[in-house]
Amino acid sequence: MFSSNSMAGSGGDIQWCFSQVKGTIEEDVTEADIISCVEFNHDGQLLATGDKGGRVVIFQNSDLVQPNTPHRGEYNVYSTFQSHEPEFDYLKSLEIEEKINKIRWLRRSNPANFLLSTNDKTVKLWKVSERAKRPEGYNLKDDGGISRDPSNITALRVPVFKPMELMVEASPRRVFANAHTYHINSISVNSDQETYMSADDLRINLWHLEITDQSFNIVDIKPANMEELTEVITAAEFHPSECNTFVYSSSKGTIRLCDMRSQALCDQHSKLFEEPEDPTNRSFFSEIISSISDVKFSHSGRYLISRDYLSVKVWDLQMDAKPIETYPVHEYLRSKLCSLYENDCIFDKFECSWSGNDRHIMTGSYNNFFRMFDRDHKRDVTLEASRENMKPRTILKPRKVCTGGKRKKDEISVDCLDFNKKILHAGWHPSDDIIAVAATNNLYIFQGKE
Repeated sequence: MFSSNSMAGSGGDIQWCFSQVKGTIEEDVTEADIISCVEFNHDGQLLATGDKGGRVVIFQNSDLVQPNTPHRGEYNVYSTFQSHEPEFDYLKSLEIEEKINKIRWLRRSNPANFLLSTNDKTVKLWKVSERAKRPEGYNLKDDGGISRDPSNITALRVPVFKPMELMVEASPRRVFANAHTYHINSISVNSDQETYMSADDLRINLWHLEITDQSFNIVDIKPANMEELTEVITAAEFHPSECNTFVYSSSKGTIRLCDMRSQALCDQHSKLFEEPEDPTNRSFFSEIISSISDVKFSHSGRYLISRDYLSVKVWDLQMDAKPIETYPVHEYLRSKLCSLYENDCIFDKFECSWSGNDRHIMTGSYNNFFRMFDRDHKRDVTLEASRENMKPRTILKPRKVCTGGKRKKDEISVDCLDFNKKILHAGWHPSDDIIAVAATNNLYIFQGKE
């Protein structure tokens, strides 16, 4: 573990530059426009965002359209579609929000792209495909699509494909519904690319991508008496290469590794990753801040990162006794937990991301700050997603938070932090130093200086 004072001027060996910002400048943000998830596809050429209005916006790397351009970190809108609509559960008299909770890409196996998107109750499989040609020269209808009189047809024409302006179409291929009593918080595609799992507060279901009317319950932590409920599932993910292995985290700060080969219902975990609580830090808020909001396997499959309210922890799958690294994200908020509890910020769920080479970790904070941790050099930096430094290729200046005493010129006081501006969702390109950071209704894209 290292302290957050060991600031590196450039976040280790990566200097981050501004590349782009997507979204409106207006101060009055419409609730529906708030970004609720960010996800790169497997080669990083496409970047998807979901919002609270149920929309999915896909951006495409400009290198695909204009190769050999110097703008490697630039993404342009590729496709926008309405994934989910608001619904009403008449049996329970509950409104089901259209908000997109998670997006996960499937690996590309043909010219089309496929992604899974989910709201609180329903997972959908979308096909995103391109059309650049249209058929012409039909025999039974004219070019306007109007049927021709067969008696006037004197010659047989062979239809041909003619070039047309590129159209990107998104169509729903599967709808996986009615399998979750509680709100879905995670979806994860298996490495076999045939199955995926969806997790809610108390259960995890395993689906086949071709079968919508049947799923298998693989984890069920619901007690017989709901008054005995002590924890809920907060996140779940499949191992990147071992199709039988997955993990799920809980509100009690534990991570369970399960092997589907051992038994059909994985209520008995193979490994339990849990760090004993430091008695000196024990407080009324201990249980709340120890709840894990996100868990991610490294690309190599050897490590896990988990994010709780105040820190990011790195776990070695071979060692479940304690984390091998702990990175404080905003330790200066420990003294502010009471006011953060009163304004409900203490329940915010921050995500975390690995770099493509597993050497760096990124996660969000308040005041539109986000944190970068360099695992090799044990250095860290706080950066800000702001429209003030929007000049392309401008190197981001490290930000520092002052906790008391005399404040230096470039520092910001902990009492001046804006808790309404928070970076909950972010994504890291799978092979390049390009990151996408969601700040309310704006998507910032930053790239490493070459």
